[in-house]
Amino acid sequence: MVDKETSRVSSLWSLQYTYQAIRNHTSIADFLLLGFSEHPEQLPLLFGLFLGMYLVTVLGNLLVILAIVADQHLHTPMYFFLANLSLIDTCFSCTIVPKVLVNILTQHHTISHTGCLVQMYFFIALALLDDFLLAVMAYDRYVAICLPLHYTTIMCPQRCLLLVAASWLCAHPLAFSLTLLMSQFSFCASHSIPHFFCDLLPLLKLACSDTQLFQVMMFAEAVLSGVVPLACVLVSYAHIMHTILRVPSAGGKHKVFSTCGSHLTVVTLFYGTVFLVYFQPSSSYSADTGMAASVVYTMVTPMLNPFVYSLRNRDMKGALWRLSGWGRCSPP
Repeated sequence: MVDKETSRVSSLWSLQYTYQAIRNHTSIADFLLLGFSEHPEQLPLLFGLFLGMYLVTVLGNLLVILAIVADQHLHTPMYFFLANLSLIDTCFSCTIVPKVLVNILTQHHTISHTGCLVQMYFFIALALLDDFLLAVMAYDRYVAICLPLHYTTIMCPQRCLLLVAASWLCAHPLAFSLTLLMSQFSFCASHSIPHFFCDLLPLLKLACSDTQLFQVMMFAEAVLSGVVPLACVLVSYAHIMHTILRVPSAGGKHKVFSTCGSHLTVVTLFYGTVFLVYFQPSSSYSADTGMAASVVYTMVTPMLNPFVYSLRNRDMKGALWRLSGWGRCSPP
């Protein structure tokens, strides 16, 4: 009797173990975003730092958008693209940082499978939008500096809207295709992601399905949405530099450098960190390097954009001054 009962209990445990193994293999309730949890003594400092950066990012970019909308002098293609960039940076920061802050504050590091895929989708889409928009802004500066007599004809309002709409329409299908492929994967290994958000490469390392097709698609999209826009930026600025060197006056050169230098600063920060993370085989991915670079392009770059474009731009400073109301009392 005892042997039968023992055998029955053993069978039940075996069935439960088998069921749990199948369940773990085929479906996932939650992922764990480990992020910065390996250094608990640094969490209060990181929380304060990330919260400060988030608030500066959101307020700074919203101020840029409001200043451009409110000031008639800034209703030009360059500032139209800048307002779109500020909107994208605000959304980009809101996709990542609030979840990081909640995780640090509550020490609750879980994120649902669906929530992880949604975060990944918006992260990819907004990052691609940044890529395309930086290329569009470089093209705008090329036309303004190298073809000034044709600027109003080439960069007419309809074409500006078309360029921004094309960027949105290209980014979302590319992001959806990768997210859809990722949703088909089985994650039978650890569900702990050594990152502070649902990034592509950390998730890819957890998958036990065949990821070859995904990696091919990811590389193709990286070339299409990374290398091609960067090539447009580099070609545009090569023409701009050639034109600048032919400007006779030092004042003219300084004005052009001031206008373009801010854009080049943002491009260097964004593309430098993105290429460091994504243009490498998934097998050689380093979690520490990935997190450090990700902090730069998800938090630092969106925070710096309002300062980079405003502090070196007299028109933007004047618009912000007038928006604050001080411009009515005294000249800036």
